[in-house]
Amino acid sequence: MSITEKYGLKINTKLLDFVNNEIIPGTNIESAEFWTSFEKVVHELAPINKKLIQKREDIQKKIDEWHIKNKGKEYNKKEYLEFLKSISYIVEEKDNFNIETANVDDEIAKIAGPQLVVPVDNARYALNAANARWGSLYDALYGTDVIPGKRGKDFDEQRAHTVIAYVRKFLDESIPLENGSWNEISGIKIKNNDIIFLLEKKELYLKNKDQFIGYNGEKEKPTSILLKNNNLHIDIIIDPNHYIGKIDKASISDFVVESALSTIIDNEDSVAAVDAEDKVKCYRNWLGLMKGDLTANIEKNGKKFIRKLNPDRTYISKDGDKINLHGRALLLNRNVGHLMTNPAIVLKDGTEIPEGIMDTFIATLCALHDFKNKKNSRTGSVYIVKPKMHGPEEVAFTNTLFEKVEESLGIEKYSIKVGIMDEERRTTVNLKECIRRVKNRIVFINTGFLDRTGDEMHTSFEAGPMLFKGDMKKSTWLNTYENWNVDVGLSCGFSGKAQIGKGMWAMPDQMANMMDQKISHPKSGANCAWVPSPTAATLHSLHYHKINVFEEQNKIKSRSKAKLDGILEIPKADRPNWAVSDINRELENNAQGILGYVVRWINQGVGCSKVPDINNVGLMEDRATLRISSQHIANWLHHGICKKDQVMEVMKKMAKIVDRQNEDDPAYQRMSDNFEKSVAFAAACDLVFKGREQPSGYTEPLLHQKRLEKKDIN
Repeated sequence: MSITEKYGLKINTKLLDFVNNEIIPGTNIESAEFWTSFEKVVHELAPINKKLIQKREDIQKKIDEWHIKNKGKEYNKKEYLEFLKSISYIVEEKDNFNIETANVDDEIAKIAGPQLVVPVDNARYALNAANARWGSLYDALYGTDVIPGKRGKDFDEQRAHTVIAYVRKFLDESIPLENGSWNEISGIKIKNNDIIFLLEKKELYLKNKDQFIGYNGEKEKPTSILLKNNNLHIDIIIDPNHYIGKIDKASISDFVVESALSTIIDNEDSVAAVDAEDKVKCYRNWLGLMKGDLTANIEKNGKKFIRKLNPDRTYISKDGDKINLHGRALLLNRNVGHLMTNPAIVLKDGTEIPEGIMDTFIATLCALHDFKNKKNSRTGSVYIVKPKMHGPEEVAFTNTLFEKVEESLGIEKYSIKVGIMDEERRTTVNLKECIRRVKNRIVFINTGFLDRTGDEMHTSFEAGPMLFKGDMKKSTWLNTYENWNVDVGLSCGFSGKAQIGKGMWAMPDQMANMMDQKISHPKSGANCAWVPSPTAATLHSLHYHKINVFEEQNKIKSRSKAKLDGILEIPKADRPNWAVSDINRELENNAQGILGYVVRWINQGVGCSKVPDINNVGLMEDRATLRISSQHIANWLHHGICKKDQVMEVMKKMAKIVDRQNEDDPAYQRMSDNFEKSVAFAAACDLVFKGREQPSGYTEPLLHQKRLEKKDIN
């Protein structure tokens, strides 16, 4: 490993060369100017960062002591609330205010729709996600279980007709005709700047003529028709020579719908980036997205091709003008939180750089290219989602960091927008004050069951044994938290200015269930919600045609607000009397998920993948799922629900199952052949048996340590 000592820093030479030779050219910034300013800010902020992390530990220790002191007593929520205020865990809530963020792209402020999350370290995935702004509705339906029946390799005309009927029904609901059904039309043409639907000799019109936006081709024979509903576009493709167009009486061959309006390009929970080599790979892909020149070599069905970013889409308006629609999702960059450091850069005192500070500097430096070419943001903004912040003080620190990066790079104040991930309890209970600290740059808040439950369990570790994970979803605190997040966001003026988000659908193969359940997200007032794939984004977009989120938000503003009392309802089981078989089943479920994820993270550096669960259902796993499962077992161990030998036996049993589930992967390294020498198995066990002492229950410190150990062995 080559190190360059320069600018008061020890910088990994790969990273230094990447910044100097690949990012900086074209930014009008000199290398020496960048590094000098970078060094000054890092050395100023790193000690503050360290103190904030220590404050987390000090507060947690006081909460643990309170629960130990009150063990055996009836839980008194009022006393607990006063205690949390006395230790500054809950801060004073001040007057009402509205956020003042300016220069926000419409995909965040004005359009409600699906949001993808994709690991930044995989260029192919990142490109797919960026290009998922538009998706074929026919393909999404035909290839998933939303349409019942067998899905084979050969074309099934009957299945295709079922897909067509499904879409026609959707159109009758969302873009109805004045006197007829989409199912009856035999043709489409443009006449007198209006769209005409042919039904034998009759001419039909849209009930709402404003939904017709534009077209391509000739008026008498258009090749595509552009419609709009709830600010989302639908492109109807007309091609009588296409194999679908041939079996459709109106010659419609596809419906291409706006799908993933925004995508979080993730440097955090879904990647395994532990050193300079890994970070450069992540940063390089982000740079390519910001320059607009990222490519990936693809081989599919024996054919090789290069994948790149999709161009914009052009149409003729009904008035004859040119329409240009963005061809890609608006990209947000999720940095890491405040906790982790990285050996890529070492400071004067010999400590590693806080990784979150490095992320912000380099992500924004890359975005300077986009400020010029407008491939991503058309408003001159760079969107950084900041996870795992604990309370207003840490949010204020992020604001200070962003200000100093803007000053260092010579860009306008508040160019860096922030998304707050409401996934730590100290942020939840202080959400309004957290938002206040960044009221000029906030664009996003969201909820996330997995990380938020992991923090809930760690914060209340000494309160008692936690409920079964399945029961956790029905608990008072969780439902209150989901409503609280929306209520606070709306009270701070988010509607029409910023996103209120909901969490991930984790089962990418169960799209029928997603279509049944995930409509609850737009109904809840969330103008974005996470999906695991471009196909899921296309399908989930239908929910935003059916529900006008901004109208829902107006209704929600008048409801009774969620109460802090509900959030402080600790999800513990006071007198557990569970059967051993139920305990073992829960342990096995947790252990299998932990091992299935960790073995790929440690051995292959895969930070997010579809991991089969104990029932062989593929789940999208990342560090959030790992946190909740490891904290759950650790809590039960601590309170004597299970014993160490019992858990170890379960871990070994599940390791064998995970090995079998991965036997078709040629890169997979088995754990059960030699438990003592398997770094991955050791990492999984450490997450459980050392879970109690991990900062906030996070998995990163142990994972990074074991991944570096594995890389050294390799």
